[in-house]
Amino acid sequence: MNAKTMTVSTQTLEQTTVPVRPVRQRVLENAPRALAENPLEGEELLVDAMFGRGRAPGRPAAIDASRPQHYKIVSISLYNEDIERLDHMVRELKRRGHYKANKSELIRQALARLDLDAVAKGR
Repeated sequence: MNAKTMTVSTQTLEQTTVPVRPVRQRVLENAPRALAENPLEGEELLVDAMFGRGRAPGRPAAIDASRPQHYKIVSISLYNEDIERLDHMVRELKRRGHYKANKSELIRQALARLDLDAVAKGR
């Protein structure tokens, strides 16, 4: 291999010859140290977390005991005007000093006060 050299002078004006290696050669020499750890090593953990392992598609995962069991996340449909009214009520409560007011809390309060006998039939 034909190595290039570069002359470097030191403070004592002595001249030293230092071999100059091409960039590609330096990168390849450092590659085993740079890739000592596989960056994709945990990929299986990510795939398992996203898609589950050993479960049939569309089947729910077993309930994780570390998750809170005192509530569930649900999705409901509301008319646009009901959502606007709910948002307005949350803003008003916050304006009055109820800084932790939110839609869920308002719905819980409404459910607690609901009289089923007073509910009109049909809409």
